[in-house]
Amino acid sequence: MKATVLVDNIADNGLSGEWGLSIYIEYNDKKILLDTGASDLFLKNAEKIGLSVKDVDYAVLSHAHYDHSRGMKAFFAENRKAKFYLQKNAAENCYFKKWLIRRYIGLPKNILTDYKDRIEFIGNDYTLCDGVHLIPHKTPGLETIGKRENMAQKTQNGWKADDFSHEQSLVFETEKGLVIFNSCSHGGAHNIINEVAETFPDKKVYGLIGGFHLYNKSVTEVRSLAKKIKETGIGYVCTGHCTKNKAYGILQEELGEKLHQLHVNLTMEF
Repeated sequence: MKATVLVDNIADNGLSGEWGLSIYIEYNDKKILLDTGASDLFLKNAEKIGLSVKDVDYAVLSHAHYDHSRGMKAFFAENRKAKFYLQKNAAENCYFKKWLIRRYIGLPKNILTDYKDRIEFIGNDYTLCDGVHLIPHKTPGLETIGKRENMAQKTQNGWKADDFSHEQSLVFETEKGLVIFNSCSHGGAHNIINEVAETFPDKKVYGLIGGFHLYNKSVTEVRSLAKKIKETGIGYVCTGHCTKNKAYGILQEELGEKLHQLHVNLTMEF
């Protein structure tokens, strides 16, 4: 398996970055795109790297936020064959909500209706193809995280704290063990590792790749998460995007050589 980062906050070698994430994954004879970043930058960077988005067999949305989905329309224009896989609870209803502030942070408006023939909603554990799985959250009480983060969903019955039921992990079976991609890990990086381990009790979880949403966390909170990640026994952690530099430095103190930095044009092989 080979994964190439098309979009991350950190630019690299003439390739631009943005606040978002997009990863191009080659697994056996399949090509999978995880997220589309916050614009069409993923397409431009893919072309410069020499990767063809037209060849993508499956597209996956990690969760229903703008910095992972605003490039969806550009993807549909470039690739005419691949379905886009979303969790069944993904909707155009995600907001940052604090006091009187209501800021939309969700999917591109009307994307779910304008491209309904290209979008596949899934629920529960789902096998995308042989050796590749989509796993939703199974940890209870995640709405407490949404409330703390001032993330909310607008429903017909009013506002509710985001429980991240629109977030999913993309999991690959590799020779080293299971490799998890979860682009922002809103549900908690340690929870995600444990969820996947419990879903596949006969397999070893080797790696976790994605942002950890630590850019707004205290030193104590970051250090606590790092210790919980360490306790899982995972061997490889690669993070960036919403983790950001300060938290990355703290994670590095705790995780040492297990930790690696996400950036545009990074390639990972497992």
